[in-house]
Amino acid sequence: MRKVFQAELHQIGEELIEISKLVSEAMQKATTAFEAADTELAQEVIAADARIDFLQNDLDERAIDVLALQGPVASDLRMIVGALRMSASLERMGDLARHIAQLARLRFPENVIPESIRPTFVELAQLDIAIANKVTELLETRNLELSLEINTHNARINELHAGVFKAVAAADWNASAPTTVDVTLASRYFERFADHGISVARKVTYLVTGEWQPSAPLN
Repeated sequence: MRKVFQAELHQIGEELIEISKLVSEAMQKATTAFEAADTELAQEVIAADARIDFLQNDLDERAIDVLALQGPVASDLRMIVGALRMSASLERMGDLARHIAQLARLRFPENVIPESIRPTFVELAQLDIAIANKVTELLETRNLELSLEINTHNARINELHAGVFKAVAAADWNASAPTTVDVTLASRYFERFADHGISVARKVTYLVTGEWQPSAPLN
């Protein structure tokens, strides 16, 4: 029975890693579509999100079955509950990548972001991709140095996000109302993607150390 239980725990961990890899791929493709106004690639991201949703549901059902049938305690219980919460964060990251792709498709053949502020969004995209890749590596290795790197990237994203709001509020901002909405939404999507990456990193840290680091609620 114990071998079956450990096999179930291993499978839950493997599914988390698989979801994380799909999220990383989704963000890479979404940002490429976003920067190049590539509707074909954007549609690919939008369609692929269903796979992330399916895997999250499958993982959650497996984890709930283990809770109900195995009665885990201590570190095993932390692992299962943590997996449930991490899968929700990863699924939300996939949704945010999809939202970015949807913006690209909506504004085709135009670019979503005006030239004047485009470098900010290029950096936001690069940082989010880095966070997604590091989240996957963190899930695979439990190397907490990666968690620190994710926090550093997130701090820079917060700075860039604040800069976007400062730019659109400036007296010399002359973009149209729809473009202004797109810019603020896109910045928010990139910022929230990173926040959910931070949430996963905190939970991995908790699994490794047993020490909980509270965070602000995510939406």
